[in-house]
Amino acid sequence: MRLAIGSSVVGTVLIVAAMVIPCPVFAGEVTPPSTYSLLTPIRSGNLTVFPVASGKSYDTAEFLTLDEGLRSGDVVVTEAGQARGLIRQRRDATSVIRPARGPEVNQLVLVNNSKRPLLLLAGEVVTGGKQDRVIGKDRIVPAESDPVDLSVFCVEPGRWVAANGKYDFSGGGAGGVVGGIVASPGVRGSAMAAKNQQQVWDNVAKSKQAMMQNVPAAAAEVGSTTSYAGVMNYKEVQLKVDSVAEPVQRNYEGVIRQLRDKNAVGVVIAVNGEIVWADLFASTQLLQKYWPKLVRSYATEAVVTRAKSAEVSSKQAQKFLDDLQGRHETAETEPGLYRQTEITGDGFKVFELRSLLPKTGFAIHVAKMAD
Repeated sequence: MRLAIGSSVVGTVLIVAAMVIPCPVFAGEVTPPSTYSLLTPIRSGNLTVFPVASGKSYDTAEFLTLDEGLRSGDVVVTEAGQARGLIRQRRDATSVIRPARGPEVNQLVLVNNSKRPLLLLAGEVVTGGKQDRVIGKDRIVPAESDPVDLSVFCVEPGRWVAANGKYDFSGGGAGGVVGGIVASPGVRGSAMAAKNQQQVWDNVAKSKQAMMQNVPAAAAEVGSTTSYAGVMNYKEVQLKVDSVAEPVQRNYEGVIRQLRDKNAVGVVIAVNGEIVWADLFASTQLLQKYWPKLVRSYATEAVVTRAKSAEVSSKQAQKFLDDLQGRHETAETEPGLYRQTEITGDGFKVFELRSLLPKTGFAIHVAKMAD
């Protein structure tokens, strides 16, 4: 079963409605041989990272990341109902504009004022507004877009008031971390796969409780906040996560520099000898942009998971990487922009985002989670 990709952009708050085409796909096709290969694993505590090299690489220079867009001010994220004045004039007189509505827990509005298409990854956290949120699925927002609905889940259940009286959002930076944060695989997976707010809250609470137990110096502070990003912002938590993340980051950055010509494009992640996740990108350059916050996401999962001595083999990791066949596949497409495909297999889910923009047609990001 070949991975394809796309997603839906649906109009809402003063938003031009976009056409989304659900595309059910039937199981039974044969997945082509993998073009991915594993490099020597990097281990830090109970976290094992298998760098992944690809036989192909693509030009991803035109894509803007959320961190880049928020830092430059070209990307604006705000609560639903606060998007007045963000709508741009349309030449197409047939465009449909929906009326404004008030803020909603699982809805934000995003405008991309850049001349570059914006790539959003499921699991990226935006902080501010009435609650911190985590993006629920991968998608591409076109250059100079109209306001679009952003499917999100709350990761701060204890607040429903604008932070500092402002309704806009940042990328979720914590302390000395450059750019925003990506939620740990446990939280990220509940948003992507379950698509259930209560399960997201349950995983946030579980992560918070585990952090209190494993970082006792921060227990009082962690216990005083309901914000996932806030937990990650405490100094003692940062130090604990850094103790796992920094050795991996240093080693992997060295691997990328040495093997750029071999297209190091992603990783397979194991915690306590169990494979939990894989992230694969269309280019080394795109991986490098996300790597600083991805490695902290993986390290956070390791910190909140009780350590064991078990190790996973490269053979097991390669098998996880190669197995993309599933029992059920669904896809959503926004014509000319992207296609998002979700495959359910035996004990895993795969999510692929394929760019349909001119001169692309390739999978820009693939995530696989153990289920």
